Amino acid sequence: MLLTALSSGRASITGSEIQNLSLTVKNDKNEAITEAKCTLKNDKGTWQSSAPSFVDVRRSSEDLLVECKKDGIADGFLRAISRAAGGMFGNILFGGGIGAIIDHNKGTGYNYPDNIAVVMGQSITLDRSTQDEESRKSESKK
Repeated sequence: MLLTALSSGRASITGSEIQNLSLTVKNDKNEAITEAKCTLKNDKGTWQSSAPSFVDVRRSSEDLLVECKKDGIADGFLRAISRAAGGMFGNILFGGGIGAIIDHNKGTGYNYPDNIAVVMGQSITLDRSTQDEESRKSESKK
C-alpha cells in the first residue's frame, strides 16, 4: 500500500500549496488606508504587496507574519495563525497518514484566515478558528 501511494504521483489529497488572501489595512477607527506597503512571510517565502489587494502565499504549518508601512503612520503588524485544514484528517483516515505527512511537509494541509486586516499602529493576532466562529454567530443572528 505504501509503494502504491508513493508511486501514484498523488502528492496531496487536500489541494493547492497556494492560498489567495484578501489583504486590507485600516486605522484604529476602522477606516480603510490605501497604498500601504506590506510584507507577508512564513518559512515558505516572502511576498510584497500594496493594500488593499489579493495576495497568493504558500501555505505552511508556520504562522504568516504581516508587516505594513505607510509614511506618517505607525507600522501595523499581524500574525495569522496557521491551522490544519479539514482535509488533513481525511488524509489520515483514507491514506493511512501518508497523505497527511506529505501535506504537512508541503504546507497544503494548512490554511490561514482568508481575510487579513492589518490595523496600523497595532500588533494583532488573527486566528481562522475565531474568524469562523464569529462568522457563524453573525449568520445565526440573521
